Amino acid sequence: MQPLVLKCTMLALIGAGAMIGVPASAQDWPNGKCTALRDTVFDAGYVTSARVIDTTGAVPAYCEVRAVALPAISIEVRLPITDWNGRFYQVGCGGFCGNLGGRSGFVNAMGPGLQRGYATATTDSGHYGLASVDADWADGNVNAERDWGWRSIGETNRVAQVMIQAFYGMPSDQAIFQGCSTGGRMANMAALRYPKMFQGIISGAPALNETGLAGPGLAWQVKANTGPDGKQILKADKVDLIGAEVMRQCDGVDGSEDKIIADPRQCSVDLSKITCNAGAATKACITAEERQVVEKWRSSPVDSSGRTLFVGGIPEGSEPFWRTWLTGNEAGAPGLNPLFAQSFGSYMAYPQDPGPAYKATEFDFDKDPPRMAAAAKMYNADDPDISAFRAAGGKMIVWHGWADAIVSPYTTIAWHEAAEKAAGGADVLAKNVRLFMIPGLDHCGIAPGPGGLSQANLDPLGALESWMQKGEAPQSLMVRN
Repeated sequence: MQPLVLKCTMLALIGAGAMIGVPASAQDWPNGKCTALRDTVFDAGYVTSARVIDTTGAVPAYCEVRAVALPAISIEVRLPITDWNGRFYQVGCGGFCGNLGGRSGFVNAMGPGLQRGYATATTDSGHYGLASVDADWADGNVNAERDWGWRSIGETNRVAQVMIQAFYGMPSDQAIFQGCSTGGRMANMAALRYPKMFQGIISGAPALNETGLAGPGLAWQVKANTGPDGKQILKADKVDLIGAEVMRQCDGVDGSEDKIIADPRQCSVDLSKITCNAGAATKACITAEERQVVEKWRSSPVDSSGRTLFVGGIPEGSEPFWRTWLTGNEAGAPGLNPLFAQSFGSYMAYPQDPGPAYKATEFDFDKDPPRMAAAAKMYNADDPDISAFRAAGGKMIVWHGWADAIVSPYTTIAWHEAAEKAAGGADVLAKNVRLFMIPGLDHCGIAPGPGGLSQANLDPLGALESWMQKGEAPQSLMVRN
């Protein structure tokens, strides 16, 4: 069927090009047809640019369209010049977002979809940001918070469909959403708020309970690692020592000594063997205070009564990535988790933003969680009842690295268990939703882990395509050699 679709598409494009005075030759029509999209009129938005981008490596030539959905959601749509497969691939964004395009790998990136013939789109989620850890755009800006929380998903889809119809002369067929971290949260949000919009969803390391994670979750980590003098207790110089001891105690628990912990829940680490004797603090051991930091990091945050506020905890085996997320490195670069905690509390968590004077160490585990109720309604996608998405026949792949040191894999496990109950059992949910927990993998597979394992070793899109198009439920997400 594909050659017939492409032939009809080409005729439609040439015919439309002739109507606006564009040369009808196969060589000239793409530029004229693409740039003509600058004049596309649609409700509550406008096009800012349209141009042809030539083939680069494995990425085919495409028409790049940038547009704005009011009030301030920037959107980029990429339309293959040739060999469009008739489908649509939308991706999310990471952290607090704030930029378009340019994402490498497959996580929150349009490239993999474009290479397979999809029309693709992404968004900055409704604001411009200097860095993904900065949230000052949300200062007193409820509209921007709403757009980041959920509205940019639907608006990106709406604008992309307008461009697809204008360029190809027909709508897309199947639609897939792919995202990791915040993009993973957006993926689950798509299933909840737009259950019929996407027939396939890939949700990686999803920050499902955003207020729980960025509120008590990250504040718990920051408080644990801040001494009475306000200085950081556990630093990068002890990370390798801790990681080596964790691996020594846990590596063989799964029956294989391969420098990868298959499931950190199976191993309880005792750090007393590397704890310094009183007054003997050296780089060859950790102090009692440093040990307490690690023990706190392993647990979920609680209030003064001991009630769990957020299912979290830093898993064993994530130590190779602590410099990025938790401790910072020896050169002075800070860990990202404290930066996210600071920015979220300053501008995104509460009805009245405290601003830059806010400190994560000031988080009140009794009083502050209830103050985030309004934010939770906008941001959180942890509702396990995705029955509307399942009823529409949607297929969802959820994946998470067991070595994730920012978005706890335990949160995803808890959501999946709740989703099984809501669906009426594990077998029922598995008809539409499959969870893959990947040992040794960093958050979203960003940095290579033991043995070089990263997002480059995964192919969730291929697995989802086989499930949607051939009915073959995925058994693995690993790239097939």
